[in-house]
Amino acid sequence: MSVQRFNLNPLLAACAAVLCAGGAFASDARLDEMYQALRSAPAAEAVRLGEDIRLRLSNSGSPAMNLLLKRGRDAMAAGDADLAIELLGALTDHAPEFAEGWHARSVAYARAGLMGPALDDLTRSLALDPRNFAAIYSLGALLEEVGQPALAAEAYGHVAAIHPYFDDVTLALERLNAQTRGTDL
Repeated sequence: MSVQRFNLNPLLAACAAVLCAGGAFASDARLDEMYQALRSAPAAEAVRLGEDIRLRLSNSGSPAMNLLLKRGRDAMAAGDADLAIELLGALTDHAPEFAEGWHARSVAYARAGLMGPALDDLTRSLALDPRNFAAIYSLGALLEEVGQPALAAEAYGHVAAIHPYFDDVTLALERLNAQTRGTDL
């Protein structure tokens, strides 16, 4: 078994993007309202709002770029990470300011076992949109994968602050808190 090495600089940059979360990013009033409502919404409403936000973040404004994103995601769903990376690479080349393109390609890289490029793409995605709870969750998952449970728990904590009902963020936090706090004597 070989140990995969990677550069921690992208990891640290991605963490910094999440922690600072006040960077410059494209925003609109409706999206700001949705994020605000998401923090305090009851579970069912939060899930719906979260999906609405994700749909909004998945719209690049260009039908051609949206098609590349859809085809890249379809390739991932079909288990073809290489094709997904190729399609999403075309997306990031043609729409470098579209944060969700970088996030989607980071997921494809991670599924291909390429953690360094996945971290690079997450860094870019979070620099463009530090509120993207799905991208922050992906960062937490990558941090877990590379053996950084304390940083992963911090990322998941940021997800929970934005969207308390996102996927299994509560379970991930409980698991990591148990893992990182040790045992009582």
